[in-house]
Amino acid sequence: MTSQPEKMPEPGKAEPGKAGGPSMIHGLLWGFAPLFAVQAGVENGVFDALAEGALDAAALAARTGASRRGLDALLPALAGLGLLVRDGAGRYGLGEEARRHLVSTSPAALTGLIRHLSDQLLDNWRKLPLAVRSGKPVVAVNDETTGSPFFAAFVEALFPMNRLAAETLAAHLDLRAKAGPVSVLDLAAGSGVWGITLAESAPHVTVRAVDWPAVLPVTRRVAERHGVADRFTFVAGDLASSDFGAGHAVAVLGHILHSEGERRSRALLARCHQALAPGGVIAIAEFLVEPDRSGPLPSLLFALNMLVHTEEGTTFSFPEIAGWLEEAGFAEPHLLPVPGPSPLILAERR
Repeated sequence: MTSQPEKMPEPGKAEPGKAGGPSMIHGLLWGFAPLFAVQAGVENGVFDALAEGALDAAALAARTGASRRGLDALLPALAGLGLLVRDGAGRYGLGEEARRHLVSTSPAALTGLIRHLSDQLLDNWRKLPLAVRSGKPVVAVNDETTGSPFFAAFVEALFPMNRLAAETLAAHLDLRAKAGPVSVLDLAAGSGVWGITLAESAPHVTVRAVDWPAVLPVTRRVAERHGVADRFTFVAGDLASSDFGAGHAVAVLGHILHSEGERRSRALLARCHQALAPGGVIAIAEFLVEPDRSGPLPSLLFALNMLVHTEEGTTFSFPEIAGWLEEAGFAEPHLLPVPGPSPLILAERR
């Protein structure tokens, strides 16, 4: 009688009491592989081709120009990740996550972010041991000289990642119900997703978008695409010295504090307080951690990204940022649940 092979355990899940079984470390050793598998699918047009309907490997090779051998290895791996589904005839179709985030024409596409991770970040992350030893970044992207080309190359890719959170903020603020002109201050605007979404929510909203001179053309291009650029004022400069204007109803810091670090963040919040009208609201998006830094894991790992790429940046907890807001003169910091890695932090100028 032929013995049956034992079922392979899931990567990273050890079988208790079984000597030599795979450990969590075994699973981590191949942690890089899913990202590169997804990148291979994106770069070879696999997800875009399957958006038109299910195909087998031969038809997909003819459609994309990828090798049959390559696809015979890649497609089962993507199916194993749950990104593709395979029918009984050997045809592959898109899973829901892939259809939403990996088809280049999808409004929620993350294909640009995937390229950013693989093309811009990974070489720097390979030097993480050196950054840990020295406490200094591999590349300080919060400096305008090195940061401008870095951010200009990928901020547009962040638009889909923050869009749903921006729409939730717009619904919560309900700026359409406010009488008269409403001015929004969008700091380190990048893709412009926060200001654009608020401008789209009400016709009397205007936006003052502040960013480095090399990044603002991206902000302008995306605002033009959404038909709201005529309501934008573009201010070139850094967050320490740019003219923020005054009397704004809303100020948005969309994932900015983590790259600034505590010292610069506290100074920035004080400047935001000065720029808002009484009763104005500040909205802060961040990768929040627990006060004792026990989680969540994505935010803890993002702190390492800040070690690699900034002089003083890290991730912060809600109580830390709430304390800085109160110190700057804001009242009642609170959390607004949004689709995304963390809730938004809102507070009102006294």
